[in-house]
Amino acid sequence: MHELVLYTREGCSLCEKAKAAILVLRRELAFGFREVDIGWSGDLYEDHKHDIPVIEIDGKRAFKHRVDVLALKERLSS
Repeated sequence: MHELVLYTREGCSLCEKAKAAILVLRRELAFGFREVDIGWSGDLYEDHKHDIPVIEIDGKRAFKHRVDVLALKERLSS
């Protein structure tokens, strides 16, 4: 089963849209999902501050900024 991680931050509208798309796909496909708030400081913040939302699938960056739902579904289906 694939593992998906969404790196997000409070107040990020693109992050909310990405999460909504992920939750819709969870109704169709089985995959692990974890949401990580990068906060406003620290290593996670420095790594992702200009790119959120960031989606990793199985530990590899798959999307940033916007999520292509069809491409995400395809990646999670394989």
